Amino acid sequence: MFDCLIQNVRILDGSGTPAYSGSAALSGGKIAAVGDLSGAEAAHTVDGRGRLLTPGFIDIHRHADAALLRPDFGRAELAQGLTTIINGNCGLSLAPVSGPFRETVLDYLAPIVGRAEADFPRLADYRRQANGTPLPLNAGMLAGMGTLRACAAGFRDSALTGGEYRLIHGALEEALSDGALGVSLGLGYAPECFYTTEQLIRALAPLRRSGRVITVHMRQEGDGVTAALAEMLAVARALETPVEISHLKAIGRRNWRKAVPQMLEMIAAARAEGLDVTCDAYPYPAGSTQLIHVLPPEFQAGGVEALTAALQDPECRRRMRRRMETGTDFENIAALVGFENIHAASLRLPEHREWEGRTLADIAARQGKDPYDALFDLLAAERCGPSMIDFIAHQADVEDILRAPFSGVISDATYPEGLPHPRVYGAFPRLLETYVRHRGVLTLEEAVRKLTRQPADRFGLTEKGRIEAGADADLCLFALENLHETGTWQRPKQLAEGMDWVFVNGVPAIQEGQFTGLLAGRHL
Repeated sequence: MFDCLIQNVRILDGSGTPAYSGSAALSGGKIAAVGDLSGAEAAHTVDGRGRLLTPGFIDIHRHADAALLRPDFGRAELAQGLTTIINGNCGLSLAPVSGPFRETVLDYLAPIVGRAEADFPRLADYRRQANGTPLPLNAGMLAGMGTLRACAAGFRDSALTGGEYRLIHGALEEALSDGALGVSLGLGYAPECFYTTEQLIRALAPLRRSGRVITVHMRQEGDGVTAALAEMLAVARALETPVEISHLKAIGRRNWRKAVPQMLEMIAAARAEGLDVTCDAYPYPAGSTQLIHVLPPEFQAGGVEALTAALQDPECRRRMRRRMETGTDFENIAALVGFENIHAASLRLPEHREWEGRTLADIAARQGKDPYDALFDLLAAERCGPSMIDFIAHQADVEDILRAPFSGVISDATYPEGLPHPRVYGAFPRLLETYVRHRGVLTLEEAVRKLTRQPADRFGLTEKGRIEAGADADLCLFALENLHETGTWQRPKQLAEGMDWVFVNGVPAIQEGQFTGLLAGRHL
């Protein structure tokens, strides 16, 4: 007798092939049988009533490093069908963190990955904490190379010594042995933005021919985005290991409809050459990250305290402003999209709460200040903690990336204290509701493949992302027409609708649209 029988469903198995009618039987957290199961007996039976049964959705790019350990975590994820997530992205992982720069590193990481109550000198310590915490879904971790460099050498912008490279290599090998699913880079962030290409390859030397996936937030996503992609293709050639270009996009009106087609051609050519290069994107024209990333990267040397001091120094402010008014050699977001497209978020001081969600242009106007002064004053007063939601990409570019056969879908979700990006709550229903049902950008079969088997295979999760005998029983049961992203830019903290059942390792986390409170996730 099976534990559970899900019958009368249309099965989309994650392979990209059309749906077929059948049933799925679950036992011991696994899919025991699939197909025509007439006459099968089970302790529990679910009548699918013709709804879709898919593998549980997988988000390979989330920043829930600390959020995962909180007792209230998981509802936003389960409500959109997520059963597996991967954290530690963009070079910024909460573990491993140790050494003389520990506090500086944790301060820098906090706005993106959060803070945990415990310290994690090794990735094994983080895994031990996660495995000791009842988890609502499955989670894995990447080793953030920015974290490793900062722990070895702080946030200085000079070249590393041989001893510092050895520290990074040792920490990287230790993290991989501790169970990291891959490695992430954040070349748009300090301190990794201070690497040259040759230095970056040296830092990644232990990965040569390893087969370990390197995910990368590239050095630039605006005027220099095609050059940044060329750099990562050179890294892929040098190391002969897989590379995943994170949240591919082209920032700024002058790059719209130009850079993305060129980059898709570059990736296709690299794949034809034999390089294992893929990309992913979030299904929104706006992103979200720390507000300090509108500033020139050289001012981030030294970490948050040094940057806060620089923002209070009149001469440093003049130099920052000059660079932001004219610079094209860094991710100059203010120049690329304008202060009117950058919304401030995660403001902690009571006197700043009224500015939450407002654009920097609006804040400056209401304060009677120049936009640069309003920005610098806000960051200095808040000790560089605020985040931003920035409208940066062209909708047609987003759609072109999603159509590419080698692209995946991610959320890039962060968990700020203030106003989050709606992708935290709705990225995956949005893909199916907006890009499949309404716009026809993807077929349903292709969209489900991009949400399930493709990301599972990318990270070697061979028992995830598929409906077949022996696979993990991570499953979603829903009617496509009922899926709905309810969050908005103004009110993002709203759960998605339409998931009738969500199984995590064979246990129903959602049953007929209601959370069960059952926690069956594992740290991978």
